[in-house]
Amino acid sequence: MLPFSQKPHVKFSFFILLFWVSQLLVLNAGFELDESLTYIWPLPSEFTSGNETLTVDPTLSLSALGKGGDLKILREGFERYKNIIFKHVSGVSIFDKLRGIRSVYDISKLRIIVNSDIEELKLGVDESYTLFVAKNDGKSIVEEATIEANTVYGALRGLETFSQLCAFNYGTKSVQVYKAPWYIKDKPRFAYRGLLLDTSRHYLPIDVIKQIIESMSYAKLNVLHWHIIDEQSFPLEVPTYPNLWNGAYTKWERYTVEDASEIVSFAKMRGIHVMAEVDVPGHAESWGAGYPDLWPSSSCREPLDVSKNSTFDLISGILSDIRKIFPFELFHLGGDEVNTDCWTSTPHVKQWLNDRNMTAKDAYQYFVIKAQEIAISKGWTPANWEETFNTFAANLNPRTVVHNWLGPGVCPKAVAKGFRCIFSNQGVWYLDHLDVPWDKVYNAEPLEGINNVSEQNLVLGGEVCMWGETADTSNVQQTIWPRAAAAAERLWSKREAVSARNITLTALPRFHYFRCLLNRRGVQAAPVTNKYARRPPTGPGSCYEQ
Repeated sequence: MLPFSQKPHVKFSFFILLFWVSQLLVLNAGFELDESLTYIWPLPSEFTSGNETLTVDPTLSLSALGKGGDLKILREGFERYKNIIFKHVSGVSIFDKLRGIRSVYDISKLRIIVNSDIEELKLGVDESYTLFVAKNDGKSIVEEATIEANTVYGALRGLETFSQLCAFNYGTKSVQVYKAPWYIKDKPRFAYRGLLLDTSRHYLPIDVIKQIIESMSYAKLNVLHWHIIDEQSFPLEVPTYPNLWNGAYTKWERYTVEDASEIVSFAKMRGIHVMAEVDVPGHAESWGAGYPDLWPSSSCREPLDVSKNSTFDLISGILSDIRKIFPFELFHLGGDEVNTDCWTSTPHVKQWLNDRNMTAKDAYQYFVIKAQEIAISKGWTPANWEETFNTFAANLNPRTVVHNWLGPGVCPKAVAKGFRCIFSNQGVWYLDHLDVPWDKVYNAEPLEGINNVSEQNLVLGGEVCMWGETADTSNVQQTIWPRAAAAAERLWSKREAVSARNITLTALPRFHYFRCLLNRRGVQAAPVTNKYARRPPTGPGSCYEQ
């Protein structure tokens, strides 16, 4: 009889068994969080925590106080977050009811104090809040969970943070707050924290846009830059010029004025501005599907015809109609990538230029300035892509917000000349660039190269851009997330907090956690560390390690 060591098939089987046992041990060990880190995204400005675990009543009630306590935005926000927090809990267990058991919870009421009843959503609205979560021992005058904010929008940011403190315990089937007591004093670093959404290259249904807005609120982003129209399609209804949306891809891929108003209202309930963009004079070929006279000629279709007053009458009509929909004070007029060859090659436009002794570059400036004047006359502040600043900064309206995209170094030049600036360097914050990893997004700094404090204050913030050439309903969320959240923390949290130490140790585990939080909330956020963004996982594994 051969000894064990000399039976090859038995020996092989033994090692296979050892392998699977080791795998089971690894699986049973589970993923462990680094308890030294704070799993709130974006990281609050100031906070302290403890080492207690508190239970939260699934019938959590709201005590709304202050001048803004009765605002619909607050009450609907509370119900929305309550549904998120207690997704796995539906009140008192039926088994406990049958046994007559009444559970005692550490937190049974959320007290929210809103000091102002003003709900106008303007750029720079106060989004600060304080949040206190502790076990009420009957001696303290402070309630067990309290949010205080000057505005209802600060209260919404506090609700998001409170929801991230709450975690479902699958063992006890209850919602718990770990590391209590918590004291958080928080405010955003920048007033403008944006996401551009392009619905011209691919139409996105209303429900998809709402899902994206909802997910923005989880990362405390607060501006949806709606790039509604471009050369490929014109999906928006403009009542004064009803043939414009003949430029839509199909009759089913359109937005009515009611759709657009609904998007703005939905966003406001979450403290999110909607900035519309009508890009002129380039990127506008689709306009001519309904009004061919806007083209320089039938064979040379953009930029829009600068020589006709009717072109500017139509722009004025568009802006008048959509001003009724978009109350946000900024309006984006584009102005980028203008190839003026059509102007110089079309006889009647060329004649118009010659009559006025203008070059094509002069006409580009003329068009942009005239469009700005129209927007200002409607009560808007114009924003333009950086080419306008790069080409004729001295003649831009001084109220212009310069929107950087071509690369670094533009915001320092813009603010040095007294302009306000939005940072969107395409090398790091263009989400359609799938080869940009999370850490490059995270490390991008809007104030790089700006040392003067007064000039730093002219940087409104930044924006990640979801251009839609290769993104539609099937993949837009996993292209946006989780990388947009990396920029969101850069724009919300203190610079020293997000720039210190090794981000692989301080930010990456928290980033994994937030990506999984998005997944739990139904957001199709892609794995964090894939070589190319929005790719699916390369194999089995935990959400927290992919």
